[in-house]
Amino acid sequence: GVRRGRALGVAAATEERVEEFDFAEVRRDFPILGEVVNGEPLVYLDSAATSQKPAAVLSALDLYYRASNANVHRGAHALSARATEAYERTRDLLKTFVNAERREEIIYTRGASEAINLVAATWGEANIEAGDVIILSVLEHHSNLVPWQLLAKKKGAELAFVGLTEDEQYDVAQLEALLAEHSGRVKLVGLAHVSNTLGCEAPVKEAAALAHAAGAKVLVDGCQSVPHQPVDVQDMDCDFLVASGHKMLGPTGIGFLYGKYEVLEEMPPYQGGGEMIDEVFLDHSTFAPPPARFEAGTPAIAPVVGLGTAIEYLQRIGMDRVQAHERELAEYLESELAKIKGIRIYGPRGADRATALVAFNIEGAHASDLAFFLDQEGVACRAGHHCTQPLHRLFDAKGSLRASMYIYNTKEEVDALIAALKSSLEMLGVEA
Repeated sequence: GVRRGRALGVAAATEERVEEFDFAEVRRDFPILGEVVNGEPLVYLDSAATSQKPAAVLSALDLYYRASNANVHRGAHALSARATEAYERTRDLLKTFVNAERREEIIYTRGASEAINLVAATWGEANIEAGDVIILSVLEHHSNLVPWQLLAKKKGAELAFVGLTEDEQYDVAQLEALLAEHSGRVKLVGLAHVSNTLGCEAPVKEAAALAHAAGAKVLVDGCQSVPHQPVDVQDMDCDFLVASGHKMLGPTGIGFLYGKYEVLEEMPPYQGGGEMIDEVFLDHSTFAPPPARFEAGTPAIAPVVGLGTAIEYLQRIGMDRVQAHERELAEYLESELAKIKGIRIYGPRGADRATALVAFNIEGAHASDLAFFLDQEGVACRAGHHCTQPLHRLFDAKGSLRASMYIYNTKEEVDALIAALKSSLEMLGVEA
């Protein structure tokens, strides 16, 4: 497996990528995978909702509170310096992880949802006006819909939506058409890099080029891409990218916003308080430059430290290897599910599926019933709309069952899912 010596790693150099890696061994690093559920060994297939955490991350959290707990940036004493170093080190790791140009382009947030809300409340407030157009898509997570709905309603702006191609992928040709239709009025294009329901990858680099040519900014939801494949914000040329720490082996309650520095520099503060100020007078204040301007108050220090350890863990494996492992799992998962009678798999098939995530329905069986029976056999899948109600409405489906995999999953677990599905369908009186 992938292990680190000192969990907090305050003074340690970033560890090198391991030369050879066995994904079968990685499971040993995840204590929770040894759990027994309803008398059966746990088969965890819900990583798109949240990933499990390796022992190194758990140790980093524990060690931070045992040996380094102090507030950051505000103290001259040794513990504060130690905590600050660990806290800021994660920013350097994130800069490298997504290939930002500057460390100051990384802003810590509670998660991707807060990161999008931050952009809407700062850049959006300052730049969106009545009659402006925000282009989103029908496959977006609610977190990349609702903040823009609220802003559009407040400002008198319009929303337009990119649809799907015949094989259920992001329709970049329709984006081009919408940009032409609303020429001169489009201020923002927001899109998911990888869909959390369809598993398809949007052509973000092409979309960004089209948007910029039309004078619009681009926000990319990287929640299902950053944990699973190499991501390069400079190459895709997005203005903003958001991601959640808990989906990439890190703790809950921590995520980040990447923004081009020249864009961040022009944005007003998100919240007022300590840390985000330059000088405070009784009747007015001046504000710190990014990223501090957007990080008011005492931050989530321990989760930030844990996220840093999670990034090191992934870097040691190599994101190209993570992607290759998941593509292999995706192909096997989809091909085995496709053998089930009456199944409807959502999203593109074969090589166009960007991640080991498949949402589906089976004729004659309700997704929630299947999830319940699967759980009785130790298999954890997610049933529901996966925070994509408009997309499910498009498919005339109230919800779907989703199996999603990560670095710690195996083909044997796909076999366990299929066996549990067949026995569940039998119990429901549905032919498999």
